[in-house]
Amino acid sequence: MKHFNKYQLQQELKKALHNRKENDRYFFYEDFVSIEYSDQSNCIHADWKGYQTEQSVKDGCEKMLEAVSIYQCRKILNDNTNVIGIWTPASAWVGSNWLPRIKEAGVVCFAWVYSPSNMSRLSTDESLRNTMVTEMVHTFEDIETAKQWLTNCK
Repeated sequence: MKHFNKYQLQQELKKALHNRKENDRYFFYEDFVSIEYSDQSNCIHADWKGYQTEQSVKDGCEKMLEAVSIYQCRKILNDNTNVIGIWTPASAWVGSNWLPRIKEAGVVCFAWVYSPSNMSRLSTDESLRNTMVTEMVHTFEDIETAKQWLTNCK
């Protein structure tokens, strides 16, 4: 087996993501989130990973906003399935600042998949308590149900 250091492994992963099939457009990748755009579903998919900090949440959210602007996308699948732990320091900002801006950018369907981590779930719920744009956000326990809702969302 070939030995990789962390940098080489990250470079290999980035290369693999860039070489995905043509109808999926890789937009952003860091160890805490990957963001892709799919032509097929006209949807941004954010896959959050591991422990989140206030800064990682803000950075990832700003990249999602940038992707929405570039692709003129109206749907987001925000997957927290792989998030561990609490990220409440960013919750007020997500709810009161970022969610209104993502709605203003044209998003009408935002599927938020809960993490199995109770601490992360608390952070998600805290974000939703801090926003006035709850009509576009729906939470889900699993990704398949969220995808189905996005498919039917107009």
